[in-house]
Amino acid sequence: MAYTISKLTDYSAAALERASAELFSALGDEASTVKNEGDWKIFRDRWMARKNGVLTQINDLWLKAAPKEAKREVGLRVNLIKEQVEQQVADAKVRYQIPELPISSATSEISETNLRRDAIGKAGIIDITLPGIRRPIGAEHPVVKTTNEMVRVFQRLGYSVAEGPVVETDYYNFESLNFPPNHPARDTQDTLFIAGQQAKPQRERLLLRTHTSPVQIRTMEKMRPPLRIVIPGTVHRNDPLDASHSPMFHQIEGLAVDTNITFGDLKGTLDHAMKEFFGSSVKTSFRPSFFPFTEPSAEMFVSCFICGGSGRRGTDPCRPCKQTGWIEILGCGMVDPNVFEFVKDNGYDPRKVSGFAFGMGADRIALLKYGVDDIQLFFQGDVRFLRQWA
Repeated sequence: MAYTISKLTDYSAAALERASAELFSALGDEASTVKNEGDWKIFRDRWMARKNGVLTQINDLWLKAAPKEAKREVGLRVNLIKEQVEQQVADAKVRYQIPELPISSATSEISETNLRRDAIGKAGIIDITLPGIRRPIGAEHPVVKTTNEMVRVFQRLGYSVAEGPVVETDYYNFESLNFPPNHPARDTQDTLFIAGQQAKPQRERLLLRTHTSPVQIRTMEKMRPPLRIVIPGTVHRNDPLDASHSPMFHQIEGLAVDTNITFGDLKGTLDHAMKEFFGSSVKTSFRPSFFPFTEPSAEMFVSCFICGGSGRRGTDPCRPCKQTGWIEILGCGMVDPNVFEFVKDNGYDPRKVSGFAFGMGADRIALLKYGVDDIQLFFQGDVRFLRQWA
């Protein structure tokens, strides 16, 4: 009788172990019946097809249906099952393409590894059991390293990572973020538009996103509150090249939405994040600002971690903080109720929920952290410069 996925009613560790063992047993039995390419394709599709494969059914019947407190354990179990299925499918293909090779006394001086390598070369496939070709391991780019470090800070606070397209529509990049047509704040974005869009309605015209904020709206359309996400990614603006500007740069944004979220939650979260990233001695300061999608809005400064907030480095002035003892790090604020109106039907009624958002430039933080004085060095690909972080 063919194996079928049943919905779990018990999500205890013992029940998950029993269900997994039953699945692995069926997986092994079916893999052993693969004798040719036709068998293998049937086996692969049965377990890995996107619409109705066993893996898809497991995701729907086990993970999505799991109660909140069990989702982490079920998710780890599902990932393990996925790895095992992918391995069995790959191994089944190798087995029917390369039958077992007998080692006779006449070939005793030739290792089994060499025989398998010769057979693999003739079959034109890769045997993952053979030693691979080692390549030198590189190092993270300083901007990537900075982004990953900051993202990990928020992941430890319970935030999930969200991503979205770089080519966006006017609606997601502007309109749904409280930038109505002809709003003067659009002029500050220096937008790069895709050519040939004039015949489309304005909200459907394509452009290169000027911030990662569109991912906030896209995520709220898919997920109901409560919501906590951090959004790293590249953005584009028509900025001339100089030591501190580039037409392509990196942002890290965050969004938290729930009931009774206050500005105090925003300040506490960001203060903790900056201390985690720059050191526990760093102080934070918030000063009023304006952003169309938050109200009230603020700019956050941290005490200069280079001069310790004194404004001087020995007898010389501290250039990064311009002798003020403070460095501007990011913009933030409480999500404007007008933004929630665009996703109101998905549970974001501004009368019931509130939230905060923040955004920072990963390139700028990397400049400060590593003492680099020209942002162009990050994008020129000079190995002599990049090798400093190897």
